[in-house]
Amino acid sequence: MDLTIRQATANDAEAVAPLIINAIGDIAAHMTAETEPDAIVQKIEAMIRGKNTRHSHRFTWVAEMDGTVAGALVLYHGSAARELDQYLIDLLKTEGHERTIEPEAHLDEWYIDTVSVNPACQGQKIGTQLLSYADQLVRQAGGGKLSLNVDVDKTNAIRLYERLGFAITEPWTIIGEPFHHMVKIVD
Repeated sequence: MDLTIRQATANDAEAVAPLIINAIGDIAAHMTAETEPDAIVQKIEAMIRGKNTRHSHRFTWVAEMDGTVAGALVLYHGSAARELDQYLIDLLKTEGHERTIEPEAHLDEWYIDTVSVNPACQGQKIGTQLLSYADQLVRQAGGGKLSLNVDVDKTNAIRLYERLGFAITEPWTIIGEPFHHMVKIVD
């Protein structure tokens, strides 16, 4: 397995959008103000191609295996979230949709918004490698808190994150659903 991880480009939108949607579930419909699957995909692709939302290629890394996008990581600093989300809120407003976008991280944390592996590539530790890459990115930025939110019912994911050094720090709610906020310190 020859896996490389690189910064995403706008050209990765078509391959990365389904991975993001798979990871964030109903949040994708809320963030796009769409209900039809094709429309959700198109808007997430536009976000990836753009520069001003949390799912922009600027905050996305892809894992490639044999020329195929095998996984994706979306990582940004919590201090950037308000500006990124406000851009999306304002954009949706121009389309006639009133939305609030809840913060998913504290202002002093790096936040893993998405880690997703292509179903055809699962079982090869790609997700773990993407999470390790997030550690590396935070370390290169001087270290600090690295956080993520996980659905309270995803016990296997919680165990994986705990093995990787994350600890549940508090309950979190996203679009009315319960999550665990998990944090680790990266030196």
